[in-house]
Amino acid sequence: MLKGFFHVPKAVNEPVKTYLPNSPEKLAVKAAYTEMWNSKIDVPLYIGSEEIRTGNTKNMTAPHDHQHVVGTYHLAEKQHVEKAIANALAAKDAWANMAWEQRAAIFLKAAELIAGPYRAKMNAATMIAQSKTIFQAEIDSACELIDFLRFNVEFMTQIYNDQPKSTSDMWNRLEYRPLEGFVYAVTPFNFTAIAGNLPASAAMMGNVVIWKPSDSQVFSAKVIIDVFKEAGVPDGVINVVFGDAAMISNTIYEHADFAGIHFTGSTQVFKSIWTQIGANINKYKTYPRIVGETGGKDFIIAHPSANVKQVVTGIVRGAFEFQGQKCSAASRGYIPASLWPAVKEQLIADVQSFKMGSPEDFTNFITAVIHEGSFDKLASYIDQAKKDANAEIIVGGNYDKSKGWFIEPTVIVTTDPKYTTMETELFGPVMTIYVYEDAKWEETLKLVDQTSEYALTGAVFSQDRYAIEQATEALKNAAGNFYINDKPTGAVVGMQPFGGARGSGTNDKAGSALNLLRWVSPRTIKETFVTPTDYRYPFLQEK
Repeated sequence: MLKGFFHVPKAVNEPVKTYLPNSPEKLAVKAAYTEMWNSKIDVPLYIGSEEIRTGNTKNMTAPHDHQHVVGTYHLAEKQHVEKAIANALAAKDAWANMAWEQRAAIFLKAAELIAGPYRAKMNAATMIAQSKTIFQAEIDSACELIDFLRFNVEFMTQIYNDQPKSTSDMWNRLEYRPLEGFVYAVTPFNFTAIAGNLPASAAMMGNVVIWKPSDSQVFSAKVIIDVFKEAGVPDGVINVVFGDAAMISNTIYEHADFAGIHFTGSTQVFKSIWTQIGANINKYKTYPRIVGETGGKDFIIAHPSANVKQVVTGIVRGAFEFQGQKCSAASRGYIPASLWPAVKEQLIADVQSFKMGSPEDFTNFITAVIHEGSFDKLASYIDQAKKDANAEIIVGGNYDKSKGWFIEPTVIVTTDPKYTTMETELFGPVMTIYVYEDAKWEETLKLVDQTSEYALTGAVFSQDRYAIEQATEALKNAAGNFYINDKPTGAVVGMQPFGGARGSGTNDKAGSALNLLRWVSPRTIKETFVTPTDYRYPFLQEK
């Protein structure tokens, strides 16, 4: 499969722009935001070389202004999904046989397009579609997506360069073939970078893809599609369909050439996917690869030696940036009684200082949650906490959906370490804290480990190295990404490969070669130069 091996420029992480007042990047994003806010775009299905408009459409609105329509997108019927599969399979051989460096060049170009001419547009689209502040959009839709594309090329070259040992009389080599069939990419609303990476990483390794973005992220997904097209992704390699998730998925899972799924979403949906694939296993030509990153009930635990300001900043940023809508967001905290008065005072002061509103105002730290379903769910848990004797809301607790889906950042303190919001993933700006007795540090570590079905991210704050070592060991299965004296969010491609186990997914570590290895099927080739001509080994010889 390798038609040449060349030195690829070493990937470096894309610098985060500051967006200071009157900076060129701020002015560019504001201009792009205004233009896209009034654009009323129409997003078709992208199948092979065709842009298909079915006439059955849904509106796209902004979470922070849910009456404002920024465009429409077309919904697929079963025939369109079947057509997408057919187009993917028709494109498969040419794409799989393309020299790896040619595929790499396409995605390196895509990264450069996002870093340059598309940066403002990509960020503005994410601000509108997902109500991210400019900083949250910048570290996601610009920096992280650029990093995924560049580092994946580097990881791909490392994989291809990993070859077995040979001797003078034989040559052994590994061929990293794409999967035999097509890959289904199902992406979430919360990270534009994930939406781009899930189809791109599989495609980069020579696979063809059917991509279904979240209905709540189509507006920014359209910019990714435009980038991929301009970068030169051939027709049929990444086919994009929108619409009823059950219908699309059922059509795909029934197909004999289904070879894998790259998924980010809820734990329950992922479990149902696994069940359905298992039920259909006799239909497939190959065992499908199942790669999923799902939910989290992510923790912060502070040791009595911890620095109060560091703990509070970790909670505030970890729990409330992007309204807590990160699978890595902190949502349960364990604070020692000796530190609690100071932590509480600073935490309340910080949360009360937040500005909340449209991301168009760059001074806002908090915007809206993604849609009404999320708003109603969060409001119900907040209302229940107001009623429960073993819970107290110390800050926040209000909400308003008259204009946008706005939930105040809310901190609940509970006397029950197994209280509902200590265990249930809410995916919003709600943080629940349990105050433990200082002498019960080791007991609390066990509590952290045993409270949740999830094991995605977690953080420990301590100035005591023995305590840090204790926590690192005791919580080794509680988080796939573990942070010491830092918030549990913000994994950087190439630095902290991301993913968790237990109910949080298959832990295939996006942002590393481990993930890319899931999208290849290696073949070992042994070539003998001087082939034996007699079956008799030396031990068979007579004296």
